[in-house]
Order: sequence, then C-alpha cells, then structure tokens
Amino acid sequence: MSAIAVTGTDTGVGKTVFAAALTVALGASYWKPVQAGLEDGSDAASVETLGVPRARIVPEAYRLTTPCSPHRAAELDGVAIDPARLALPRMDGYLVVEGAGGALVPLTRDWLFADQIARWACPTVLVARTALGTINHSLLSIEALRARGVSLLGVAFVGDAQEDSEATIAAVGGVRRLGRLPLLPRLDAAALAAAFAASFDTAAFR
Repeated sequence: MSAIAVTGTDTGVGKTVFAAALTVALGASYWKPVQAGLEDGSDAASVETLGVPRARIVPEAYRLTTPCSPHRAAELDGVAIDPARLALPRMDGYLVVEGAGGALVPLTRDWLFADQIARWACPTVLVARTALGTINHSLLSIEALRARGVSLLGVAFVGDAQEDSEATIAAVGGVRRLGRLPLLPRLDAAALAAAFAASFDTAAFR
C-alpha cells in the first residue's frame, strides 16, 4: 500500500474536492479518519458524489457531531480521540487520507493533525486556495510540516490563477507546484476528473 496524506492551509480550501479527484485519478481508496460536523453530510459522502466508488471509501475512525476543530467536537460528544485508532488501514494499492481543517488543527489538546501525519510517515500534499493571504498561510503550513519531518510532495492550488502567488510559494517554500484546480461552474464527477487531468500529472503522486 502507498498512502498519500492531503492536508490544507485552512478549512474550506478545497481539500475534499482535490482528494476526490486524486483518489479517482490514482484508482485509490479514500479515508477521512476524523469527520467533525455531520448536519450537512460528510466528506466521505461528498467524494462519493464526485466519483469515488463507495466500495473504496474507508469508514471514518471518528464521526463527530459539531462542525468545529476535532478536539473540541470530540469533547462536546463526550469522546476521547485516541491517536492509536488512527493507524493507516491496510489497503491494496493507493490510499488517499484527507485531514480535518488545516495542518495544525488539534485532534486532542496535545496532538495536532500534523503530528499524526508525521507518525504515518507518508508523503503529503498541501492544498492551498489562491485567494489573498495564501502566501502567508501556505509558507507557515510548509514550515510546520517540515519541522515535524513530513515529506511534502508539493502544493496543489485551488481557485483562479494567481501566477505570482503560486510561483512565490513554490520558490520561497522550496516545494513543487503540483498544479491548480480551477473553480468549476458545475462541480460533478465528470467535470472534476477532466479538470484534474488537465491540471495535474498523476506521475507526480506515484
């Protein structure tokens, strides 16, 4: 098995959409180990609508009710997140693992998602939106991941093209610029697969 972690610079940057596209492109399995917030559905349900077969979606280790940081959502549900339960499941082929929120989101009061990625010791993609502020957020995330010894495959951007910002992050952060998913007027499985194929080289993830 080859696992790839997908984390982000913040919540709502497009991690789930990117993770779905990457999972489909690699013929991989998908796992969201901690889902916080269930009222509007789950990320696992979203990736299924975007083309990931249900049979290749691994059930979450934790499903938490409140849409907030996992550490607090767990406390509100009376649940204690145990990092030992977050060991990578054994799968055939590739496994795409989607994080919760940004790289430094707490899973417990003393365990961050970046710490969990470091424990997995798997290559990681940082997803960053191209909106204002992305340079700072991206470079801080890169530093935080590298400080924990995480191996970065590169940065995947989501949004309208911002050539200078994207190039600056790659140059200053010393990371590969993997590509950019545009904002799609119609987001469905076919449109996403076509956009990913046009924007990314799957060899960069193998």
